[in-house]
Amino acid sequence: MVKDIQALNEKETRAGFGEGILEAARQNPEVVALTADLLGSMKLQAFIKEFPERFIQCGIAEANMIGVAAGLTIGGKIPYTTTFANFSTGRVYDQIRQSVAYSGKNVKICASHAGLTLGEDGATHQILEDIGLMKMLPGMTVIVPCDFNQTKAATIAIANHEGPVYLRFGRPKWPNFTAEDQKFEIGKAQILNEGTDITLFACGHLVWKAVEAGKILEEKGYSVELINIHTIKPLDEEAVLRSIQKTGCAVTAEEHNVLGGLGDSIAQVAARHFPIPIEYVGTNDTFGESGKPEELLKKYGLDTPNIVEAAEKALARKKK
Repeated sequence: MVKDIQALNEKETRAGFGEGILEAARQNPEVVALTADLLGSMKLQAFIKEFPERFIQCGIAEANMIGVAAGLTIGGKIPYTTTFANFSTGRVYDQIRQSVAYSGKNVKICASHAGLTLGEDGATHQILEDIGLMKMLPGMTVIVPCDFNQTKAATIAIANHEGPVYLRFGRPKWPNFTAEDQKFEIGKAQILNEGTDITLFACGHLVWKAVEAGKILEEKGYSVELINIHTIKPLDEEAVLRSIQKTGCAVTAEEHNVLGGLGDSIAQVAARHFPIPIEYVGTNDTFGESGKPEELLKKYGLDTPNIVEAAEKALARKKK
């Protein structure tokens, strides 16, 4: 039952990255970290203390950081680039496309402060298009973990994956509810609860909002299937199809524009193989603004009640 999913504590997903890259470096001597003047925000202090010779401060020069990272792979290094999601993608898209994706370089692009929950820094920093930008690049793996524990596990796992990766996580403290000792499998959806009436697909911070919505829907008498799509690309199409063929309707929830994100990926699979009613929870072709994270999620329709409402719409469409 969804009601049995409980938060262990609240921690920043970016702190999970900080612990994860330190452990990845301990396991693999080729792991190196680069940052664009944001070592504190990216929680790299422990890494730098233990591995000072494996850290490169690139300054406020994100495009150069991507080029340096691409070059390091030629010598066998596994570079993790670190800055805010907006600067990790939108600012350096040409460099990623030409120097990393086109030649399949083994660069791990690690992006914090994604989405509306960046909060007070406002629209110029709250990128809501990055999942779409990155998943469209040939050969790019796109991962959006849901909490501290999963971000740490994903950060460790990508060191063993050959090829470019985009790892997206966030700024605020957030409910931490997945297992501390979990094994992270790239491209394998995480089924948090099995149900028969409706499927809730979510990624990142919105997974917890989907958990909250699932509890409300269960109280209303619905059987809810809840799936954490932590890997947007490659998408676990088998898990998606298995679920929607059982439930017959779905909701997608993401801290991202509904154009180009998780919802589009799920809808493409459904359209090709098993068309069903799908409702989307995400920003609707808009930029964000400055504000408290929870207030912004509420204003832009990404809160728990919005997922419940979307689920009831999908269920009503299924009955017609």
